[in-house]
Amino acid sequence: MLALTLDHIFLQQHAENKADALALLADILVKENLTTDDYLQGLLDRENQSTTYLGQGIAIPHGTQNSQDAILNTGVRIAHFPKGVDWGNDNTVYLAVAIATKSDEHLQVLQLLTSALNKEVKDDIRQAKTADDILAILNAMPESLVLHENLIQTGVKASDLDELAYHGYQLLKAQNLVSAGFLTNLSTKKAIFLQPNVWAVLGDTAVNQPAVAIVKNSQVIDFNQQKLQTLVLIANHSSLDQQKLQQLLDVLFQSDLTTDDRRKIAGQIQAKTIPDWQKQTVVVPNQHGLHARPATQLVNMVKGLSGEIKVAVDGVNFVSAKSLTNLLALGANYGQTLTFIAEPNSESEQALPKVIRAVKQGLGETVEPIVQSNAIDATSQSEIGENLTWVDPFVMPNAKPKGIGASQGVAVGQAVVITPKTYAYQQTSNDNQAEKTKLQQAIEQVKQSLEKLIKTAQKKEIAEIFTAHLALLDDPKLLSDVNQKIENNFTAPYAWHHCIEQTAKVQESLNNPLLAERAMDLRDVGDKVLALLCGENLAELPTDSYILVKHDLMPSDVARLDSRYVAGILTAVGGASSHSAIVARALGIPAVVGAGAQVLQVDRGTQILLNGLTGEFVINPKQPQIEHAIALQQSQQQFAKLALDTAQQPAITLDKHHIEVAVNIGDLKHAKDAVTKGAEGVGLLRTEFVFMKHNTMPDVQTQILDYKKVFEAMADRPVVVRTLDVGGDKPLPYLVINHEENPFLGVRGVRLTLRRPDIFKEQLTALVQASQGKDLRIMFPMIARLEEWQKACTILDDVLANNPHDKLQVGMMIEVPSAAIMAEKFAPYVDFFSIGTNDLTQYTLAIDRGHPVLSAEADGLHPSVLRLIDNTVKYAHKHGKWVGVCGELGADTEAIPVLLGLGVDELSVSLNQIPLVKMQIRNLSYQSCQSLATQALACDTATSVRALSQDFLSHHQQQGSLYEQ
Repeated sequence: MLALTLDHIFLQQHAENKADALALLADILVKENLTTDDYLQGLLDRENQSTTYLGQGIAIPHGTQNSQDAILNTGVRIAHFPKGVDWGNDNTVYLAVAIATKSDEHLQVLQLLTSALNKEVKDDIRQAKTADDILAILNAMPESLVLHENLIQTGVKASDLDELAYHGYQLLKAQNLVSAGFLTNLSTKKAIFLQPNVWAVLGDTAVNQPAVAIVKNSQVIDFNQQKLQTLVLIANHSSLDQQKLQQLLDVLFQSDLTTDDRRKIAGQIQAKTIPDWQKQTVVVPNQHGLHARPATQLVNMVKGLSGEIKVAVDGVNFVSAKSLTNLLALGANYGQTLTFIAEPNSESEQALPKVIRAVKQGLGETVEPIVQSNAIDATSQSEIGENLTWVDPFVMPNAKPKGIGASQGVAVGQAVVITPKTYAYQQTSNDNQAEKTKLQQAIEQVKQSLEKLIKTAQKKEIAEIFTAHLALLDDPKLLSDVNQKIENNFTAPYAWHHCIEQTAKVQESLNNPLLAERAMDLRDVGDKVLALLCGENLAELPTDSYILVKHDLMPSDVARLDSRYVAGILTAVGGASSHSAIVARALGIPAVVGAGAQVLQVDRGTQILLNGLTGEFVINPKQPQIEHAIALQQSQQQFAKLALDTAQQPAITLDKHHIEVAVNIGDLKHAKDAVTKGAEGVGLLRTEFVFMKHNTMPDVQTQILDYKKVFEAMADRPVVVRTLDVGGDKPLPYLVINHEENPFLGVRGVRLTLRRPDIFKEQLTALVQASQGKDLRIMFPMIARLEEWQKACTILDDVLANNPHDKLQVGMMIEVPSAAIMAEKFAPYVDFFSIGTNDLTQYTLAIDRGHPVLSAEADGLHPSVLRLIDNTVKYAHKHGKWVGVCGELGADTEAIPVLLGLGVDELSVSLNQIPLVKMQIRNLSYQSCQSLATQALACDTATSVRALSQDFLSHHQQQGSLYEQ
């Protein structure tokens, strides 16, 4: 429990104005080791947002959310101003309670202060002579409102407001503040809007003592056509002064609205948000959302227009479309709706239709269908409290060191470890104009450097990244924020670094991992300016072969690398989709990212061996390992070239067993490419692409036009089409699907289409009509029960009654364990099975395939998965049916001989894998593979299966590992 003591009270303080008072309070907090100097800016920012005046001569200055990094320890300090300080709006403060806390402990103090609002104590506070007097005044207050940490709960998992209110009621009831009748008489329909996502509900029945419970849901829920995440549940009572309660809510939620205002806003907020401005909406079609490159295109399109043009996600919280940082902070993902509004009678209004068209066309990017993933929405430690221990992602003990393969190739060289650069600068200045001039000169110099890099860039990817960096330096909001801080007597480097970090942290907090990674770009361009402001130079890189090792790689780091000297790249953090990985691939530099902090402990000059394909790396490799790695790379290159040269040859084993190799495609343009790479058909056509490329549900004729392109490209080759496979984990922007706690186990695949037979029937009609005379093979996804198969076939039969087809096969995907176990029952009715090993593995092992820590353990070569595949093949062949594999396992070098040995008839893989898979099969003996599969089924672990396969392949001289001695 946080308690006030005599030592926490500073008497006889004096300040000429509020700014002086805040500076004095900030100095006290620093001296008391509660905050750093940076916290002062948080106090100032809070007051700029809304006054912290509480009433009765009391104010509670505290920082903003963005200033929490400046907090060292939780604490409250009180300054007594007997002469008073003008706090604005005719309010005079005699007692300022400065709060520094990352948790909610300070609410105990607020409880005392709230009590003070119910008595006229202003004169008593002003006349107090000792710290004892202050404490006596506060402690003597009758408790009128209970508000402390026991009445706050975060991370609640509620689906609606009523459920959220129940959690709040439980908190109140546990403290005996309300009785059973409180909940039954609570009217959640009369909720009061406080601020975006925050609503209040008042209850006045069965209240034992007035109190406030605050409950925050783990995710936003819909309420009254708006959004709600936090509920303030007020146990109202006749003894509670409603005006004082309103004052408290104003302070807690930074709002000066009255309750009546809030009630009006609750029903009218949308109308007030966009009055008299032209409005148009558009769905984000970009695969990775509105990230840096398309956002830069948008900024460049509108920044020269007169009049404002604003944009919001789902119509909430509009920001200027002329600001790149604002656009990135939206975190707009694929499929979300952007609402644009344009200032009346301006160029922006005239240009709005053109802007909408540009967004629809991808803002310079090729618009492709994607599979969306649900980002983890975790409550931060600062929201819950400091006493909880968080489990970080970890590396299993005794595991081989491994990162993420970001750019293919094997590299060996001496380590050059570059640690983060720190800059020294003064924080304050008395010459604001001189600081602004220095900043502008530095920005102009960096812009000139970027323009040169753009013109001389060897690759388009590099030029695009630096174009985005250039746009950041022209960002009006960023420059305005920096100049505002300089006006507050901060130096240019301090103001610049503070604003860059603040914006970068907003990016990192976004739910879109790709957009969050773009915080690196902000810091990259920020460091360029900061280095000039501080007179620092970039570190020189060697001119002989080396491996660059860094915590994270800035795009500019990669762009200035000379591929003649840099052999490879190894970073502690990062992902395969980061800008550094993109540029590394463009330059052909092998790279491994996300290798862990231990790589930063490597001494300069230490030899490192890495494989940019597998993510393997070895510190201080032995000479045989190096020789093996080089030989492995040469062998792989030769193998790949020969595979491409012979791609049109069939995949027939050494003992004349033919395996059909087909392609997995999710985009029309890949069909022709697949044929040139040797595809013998389409093993998986993800029809989601037809639906995702449109902003509304495509009708039959629209679908027919798209499907025909695939059938025409494949000529007489068979095309296996998976019917619409969307759901909570892969939503369509125009198809409303209720939120599900676990969408992988929810309404998806055939479960969805059976619930929307209208959509299902139209798709089947389009497929049948588009493929007349072609080899069409329809398969239903996510079949778990025989009843689902029967219902799906009934709808297909209705379609075929009016649209007969003479080259049709109908099958199902095996991706649910129940379907694999019941293969004996399904086999008589199907024409084929196609095994989706990605889902089958995650369901069998109960590991989310997208889990940041566990996904690597979801290995499709686990004996349990292999036994399900074996069961499926056995009963399919018993009834004369064929079996394909369309999951990632089908292109896994170590899995291919096992799958062949189990009797799989077809492998469907990604476009670039086709030649390699066919080449590997042509070097295998089917009979030997059968023997291998028998041994694999008897194994205990996936590791032992892989070891078995590696030994098998080594005898065929098909592969190797960096770890081999």
